[in-house]
Amino acid sequence: MSKKTKTDTVADTTAHETTTIDPRLLEILICPVTGGPLDYDKKAGELISKKAGLAYQIREGVPIMLADEARELG
Repeated sequence: MSKKTKTDTVADTTAHETTTIDPRLLEILICPVTGGPLDYDKKAGELISKKAGLAYQIREGVPIMLADEARELG
């Protein structure tokens, strides 16, 4: 059984693992719908666009920045 390191920890919200994303990536990502800023919800493993009312999933450390796959905020 291999031991995970901090760099091996990736998003898998269905397995309830800790989601991590490179902070430098967060600085440059914008909402593809509005062009506005995104907030990182570590617990949910999502990038949130308050302006668009959308949450973009992070899968295996990769943000899925497709509006068609984003979850609408309630």
